[in-house]
Amino acid sequence: MRRFAPIALAVAAPFLLGQAAPKLVPDVSNRAVEIRYSFTGADLLLFGAILYPGGRTPNRPADVAVVLRGPVQPIVLREKQKIAGIWMNADSNRFRSAPSFYSVASSRPLPDLIDERTAAVYELGLENLQLSPGGGAQPDKARRFEAGLLDLKRRAGLYSENPSGVEISEGVLYRARIFIPSQVPVGTYTAETFLIDRGKVLAVATKEIEVSQAGVERSIGIAARRYSLLYGLAAVLLSLGLGWGAAALFRRRL
Repeated sequence: MRRFAPIALAVAAPFLLGQAAPKLVPDVSNRAVEIRYSFTGADLLLFGAILYPGGRTPNRPADVAVVLRGPVQPIVLREKQKIAGIWMNADSNRFRSAPSFYSVASSRPLPDLIDERTAAVYELGLENLQLSPGGGAQPDKARRFEAGLLDLKRRAGLYSENPSGVEISEGVLYRARIFIPSQVPVGTYTAETFLIDRGKVLAVATKEIEVSQAGVERSIGIAARRYSLLYGLAAVLLSLGLGWGAAALFRRRL
């Protein structure tokens, strides 16, 4: 019977380790964000608790990183150059699946928490996003366009990093605020919480958040998708009408 003891311990080890690992209990302040005509952005609170085995907080509590990620979408980025005194589209690159929104907050700077390999595996940090550039691009060109995409998204408020954005109380309660700007696309967003200790990710937990249009904006969006041709014609006619009206008013004042 003794020779079966090591086998039994080997089989039971994963379960014992699983029970000994800390767990995350996350939540969000609002699981549904509605975009209306008066929407100017929203502060989203991501909070939760860290459950340590036996209910005992270690002398050196773990750190927390929170990521809010929007739905992925293909993006074509164009580079302009001044040719013969005129700014023109000189080159372009396509990204197959770039996140439409990405914001990460952590209790300490990410380089102090994890190494580059672990950060790349979990896509923690803007420099570790898997942007999936289109095939055929030279490495130098791909890096240049990736840097350009990150810069554009940052300036639009759609990509951000906050190395001190997570507050941890008593080693067990955490919270972070992430701002959602008014121009975010609709869809299902994922809030991921990472528990990190000594360079290792101990636990990961996720929550989903729905960002949707409401009111008149929702009706217009549905009409644009269902009747795209009529919607386009109506938009053109409206633009022509407004232009003609402005020109007529200007002539009368003269």
